[in-house]
Amino acid sequence: MRLAGPLRIVALVVTVGLTWIVASILLGGPGSGFPRIQQLFTSPENSVTAEPRARKYKCGLPQPCPEEHLAFRMVSGAANVIGPKICLEDKMLMSSVKDNVGRGLNIALVNDVNELLKFIRPLHEGTLVFVASYDDPATKMNEETRKLFSDLGSKNVKDLAFRDSWVFVGAKGVQNKSPFEQHVKNSRHTNKYEGWPEALEMEGCIPRRTTAS
Repeated sequence: MRLAGPLRIVALVVTVGLTWIVASILLGGPGSGFPRIQQLFTSPENSVTAEPRARKYKCGLPQPCPEEHLAFRMVSGAANVIGPKICLEDKMLMSSVKDNVGRGLNIALVNDVNELLKFIRPLHEGTLVFVASYDDPATKMNEETRKLFSDLGSKNVKDLAFRDSWVFVGAKGVQNKSPFEQHVKNSRHTNKYEGWPEALEMEGCIPRRTTAS
């Protein structure tokens, strides 16, 4: 019974000592704060500084366009399910969300060849024309329509066929073929969707028309 007091004191000293040792290990020693215990509760992902998101410019372009250039981005329709998009200078001109796209050639909502000809014939010199196909761009085309697009700078319109994918930017009075054109043929061997080729996406910077002084 006389040893109970000293044994309690020894047990208390041992407990305090062990507590101090464990605390020193976890806390990193005197004066070091809480670095080690923080490491135990910090995931490797959180310890690495997150990379800043890449900046997007007009119409989502990865780089800004030079001065006196127009930023654009176009996406053709995907099969007959997802409509095309046409963005110019950060303004969405056409999209399914705006509910102003339809099957055929989306210049404006034009699906009749006679209306298409009325739309294109009176264009003024230097007018930019943005075209994105949706479902089928070619069935209703005639020779005059193809020639008009060819005069706007298209090199692929003469070969455009049933359910091909096509995006094109041309201009009235252009002297050469447009560099802004993509075309994928409808082929059951290579189609991404059943009955339709893949959607096309094109973006870039178009120089503004300069007028002679």
